[in-house]
Order: sequence, then C-alpha cells, then structure tokens
Amino acid sequence: MEKEYFSHESAIIDNGARIGRGTKIWHFCHVMGKSVLGEHCNLGQNVFVADEVVLGNNVKVQNNVSIYSGVVCEDDVFLGPSMVFTNIKNPRSAVVRKGEYAKTLVKKGASIGANATIICGNDIGRFSFIAAGSVITREVPDYALMIGCPAQHKGWMSEYGHRLEFDDRGMAVCPESGERYELKNSKVKKVK
Repeated sequence: MEKEYFSHESAIIDNGARIGRGTKIWHFCHVMGKSVLGEHCNLGQNVFVADEVVLGNNVKVQNNVSIYSGVVCEDDVFLGPSMVFTNIKNPRSAVVRKGEYAKTLVKKGASIGANATIICGNDIGRFSFIAAGSVITREVPDYALMIGCPAQHKGWMSEYGHRLEFDDRGMAVCPESGERYELKNSKVKKVK
C-alpha cells in the first residue's frame, strides 16, 4: 500500500510512527516510532519528533525544532523556527529522570515564535501568541500575547493573529476577519 504522506529521502521515520494523510516531512527529520502526526502537518528541515509526542491536524513545524516526549499539540498549531520545548524541570546529566517527563499541552491555534522557549508543564492557551525569543515559565491563557524573558502578558490576539484593542465595554473586532471578541474577568472569548 502506498503511503499517504510525503517524506524526503533523507528523513528517518521509525517503524510504528502514525502519520496522517497529506503530511509533509522534509530534509533530515527524525520521527520516532511511538509518535502520532495528524493530517496535513508540515515538518521543516531538521525536525525531531520523540516517542509519545502527538501532533493534531495542520500543525506547522518550522526548521530546527525538537519536540520531546510529553508534548501534545492540538490542531492548527504553529511552531516557529528553532523554538524549544523542555521536558524535565531539573535536568542533570548524571541523574536519570526519563520517568519524570512533564507534560506540555499546546492548545488549538496557538503560535510560538522563532527561538522561543517553553518550560515544560506549562499549557499554552488556545489561539495564544508567543513572541519570538520569549521564555514561557507559566500557564498561558487563551488568546494571550506573551512577550519577553520571562514572558509577560502584554495583550490579546485574534484567531487571525492580530492584536485586539478593547473598548470601554470590553469589546474588540479583528481588523482582518471582522470577528468580535469580549474581554470579561481577564478572559477573552469570541462572540458569535
């Protein structure tokens, strides 16, 4: 049976890896055997996907990203070039902690910018936006814009990736989509 995904001849796909239809795996990638990649994902050059990693549908992974055991990315996640996940809170070369991998959930539609670092055990909220070079040391709310080292909450983003400007009633409109958002009790939700 012909495979339903593309992998470059230099990529290593271990036996057992589950890879969805329409996914593309480019030069010098390594996908381990106990990982799951959804449909229509794209793995840029030199991406490593460890055992127990799960990527949803339409996840875009740019060049030079390593996704370690314990990471789950929901649908439509963007992982920018050379961004970093960790999976051990207190690593030591001489101390084996493979049974202590902390979980990190990157929720639907989140974007993580180039060279950002995600410290393990901190979930990344739906449609949040982590600026390039930021270091995430705590939980990220849905739609939050996080900037800096350590990252600070600096505003809110629409599902189309535009900064939201809320009026005195707590309402904002995405300039691209026209979708409306409400800010209430320090939480943002899209208004139908």
